[in-house]
Amino acid sequence: MEFIDYYKVLDISKEATTDEIKKAYRKKAIEFHPDKNPGNAEAEENFKKAAEAYEVLSDPQKKAKYDQYGHQAFDGANGGGGFGGSHMNMDDIFSQFGDIFGGGGFGGFGGNSGGQRRVKGSNLRIKVKLTLEEVANGVEKKVKVKRKIQAPGVKYKTCSTCNGQGQVLRVTNTILGRMQSATTCNVCGGSGQTIESKPSNADIHGMIMEDETVSIKIPAGVVDGMQLKVSGKGNDAPGNGIPGDLIVAIEELEHEFLKREGENLHYDLYISFPEAALGVSKDIEAVNGKVRIKLEEGIQSGKILRLKGKGIPSLNSYGNGDLLVHVNVWTPKTLTKEQRQFFEKSLADDNFIPHPEKSDKSFFEKVKDMFS
Repeated sequence: MEFIDYYKVLDISKEATTDEIKKAYRKKAIEFHPDKNPGNAEAEENFKKAAEAYEVLSDPQKKAKYDQYGHQAFDGANGGGGFGGSHMNMDDIFSQFGDIFGGGGFGGFGGNSGGQRRVKGSNLRIKVKLTLEEVANGVEKKVKVKRKIQAPGVKYKTCSTCNGQGQVLRVTNTILGRMQSATTCNVCGGSGQTIESKPSNADIHGMIMEDETVSIKIPAGVVDGMQLKVSGKGNDAPGNGIPGDLIVAIEELEHEFLKREGENLHYDLYISFPEAALGVSKDIEAVNGKVRIKLEEGIQSGKILRLKGKGIPSLNSYGNGDLLVHVNVWTPKTLTKEQRQFFEKSLADDNFIPHPEKSDKSFFEKVKDMFS
């Protein structure tokens, strides 16, 4: 699982035109094409990354979202399927972007050459709970996943119905003449292979269930509801198919003191009348430990102190958010006799009468500043 800079993948700038994006993708697709790099898993992965980048950058609306929000624009909360919203296999890529290769492309992957399909296994989905500290620092989680794998000793043979093509041709007589169409083989399910023999503990597809511990590297800055993808850790596919993916949904646990708002954090600090009048140093709860701040004499309730860079890191490496400390002067609900006498005498004291200065912002101005 990784976070991809689509512009770097295609070696283009953010100002690239539609034609330049298409040209760059075609160049990368040809460079990493599976037919030019047989058996090279790294080349195949780069080929998929290029297709994913082109899928987003070639669509003006998706590109605008990506430029503004990065991968967060395609998380689960926004209706996407994870980063890029794309879990494409080779057939997906060529059916969607076949025009890039002039309608045919290379060998068995061109879409029109009739090459054997590679069926992809089903995806698995899990939820991972993260503390705010884990969100801020990034974390590696090890989770146990129950997934289907091909049973040891299972043997496959070429499907006799489709001759290993995964598709069968059907001819239909219409008023326009005889029409030919290709449909997925209903015997092998499109894999081009059927089971010749299998162990007794395997299902009808030659699969068994197995527990596997999967390591998931979660970068700093993820948000609640976001979905990440771990390639190849879903269920296996029969025969020569490729495994599905593991989709990881992020659930952010609530922090005891800090409230998150995007990349910024909010902290409510309560101080007494004497502390507000005299000034005091306080330890503030931050995401990576306590931070000591000094409050000036005569600090007012509602004052917001901004601690730069003490928030959550940007998922797209644009720095950290801030920690906003909201100062609240606590009014005692009960007073002793001596305290009551003191405050009664102070009612007429001009020093205790509010004299807001023009520089003191109203509540609404402070709220506006917070969101500006």
